[in-house]
Formats: sequence, C-alpha cells, structure tokens
Amino acid sequence: MDTEEQHATRQEFHRLVNLTPAALEKWLATDASREAGLHPDGGESVGHASGRRIVELLRTKKADLSDSDYEHMRKVVGYIHRHLAQRPSGNTEDSRWRHSLMNWGHDPLER
Repeated sequence: MDTEEQHATRQEFHRLVNLTPAALEKWLATDASREAGLHPDGGESVGHASGRRIVELLRTKKADLSDSDYEHMRKVVGYIHRHLAQRPSGNTEDSRWRHSLMNWGHDPLER
C-alpha cells in the first residue's frame, strides 16, 4: 500500500470509528459486547477481537503503523460500511446490529 492509500485508509478509519479508545474498552467489557456478533469457534466473536485491535490502532502513532495495521483498518472500514447498509427498521438502541457495530468502533447513535 503506497503512502496515498495509507492516508486515505487512515482518514476513512478515523471518520468511521467514532468511539474513543476508552469508550471502546469500556464497551468491550460489557456482556452485551461479548454476546454480539459471530462466534465461529464458540469463543470470542470476530468483532470483539477486532475491537481490541482497534483500541491498539487508535493508540498507535501514525509512524508506527504496520502494513498489517493498515489492512485491519481497511477491514474495519469495509465492515462498518456493509453493516450500516443493513440497518434494521425500528428502534436500534439496544439491538444486536448496533452492538455489533460498536464492537467495530462505530456507534450509529453517535454523531
């Protein structure tokens, strides 16, 4: 990934991830967070594991980001875009849809 792609990826990641590292850590510690998302092997959900990595990414200086970090940022951006397009009707405040997005660092109720 060249410098221009890194910049665009980082910008979109920070635009979509609207939870602070502290807020995301607090959310990840809840039962609702641990219950949301897919649990492929019966353990931690994919989104919950991603949330822990997002906290690390948010605390990493730009100069210290690796290619793997940028790939994860792209994965996060793609997930958030796809999931937002699947918004269910009705009140989403306490929905699995919102909880899953929050595991990926995005609270759709925040502006």
